[in-house]
Amino acid sequence: MTVFDDLVGQDQAAAVLSRAAAAAGEVVAGGRGAGMTHAWLFTGPPGSGREHAARAFAAALMCPDRGCGHCDQCHQVLIGSHPDLESVRPDGLSYSVKQTRELILRAAGAPTQGRWRVMLFEDADRATESAANALLKAIEEPAPRTVWLLCAP
Repeated sequence: MTVFDDLVGQDQAAAVLSRAAAAAGEVVAGGRGAGMTHAWLFTGPPGSGREHAARAFAAALMCPDRGCGHCDQCHQVLIGSHPDLESVRPDGLSYSVKQTRELILRAAGAPTQGRWRVMLFEDADRATESAANALLKAIEEPAPRTVWLLCAP
């Protein structure tokens, strides 16, 4: 069983994410890591499981076995307690530029326990224009070993 097994009806997406997690492991080991990138966009209508898929991918990035679903790294990501996973939702109706800049500062730090620093930005479509501009700058010039996972309808 892997962290991707619960992505019902999303076999193609799970395969892409699984390959990317393998490439991420290659990057950590000093390799090229073709197929892994620093930012991912998860889209789909409400209830489609986009946040679930993003969280499963985050677990696979942290896991030494690419998302085994049984280790401490996977477990901590899946329950939301991993110190290198930052999962954010807007404070109100939208993300303010202040909230986004605070997140960007936290994203600049190196991973403390995991292999990556993962920023899970839920409801990314709810960023104000100034927040989106600040976020774009951070995504264009990411900190090393930081991965942005953006979820939007």
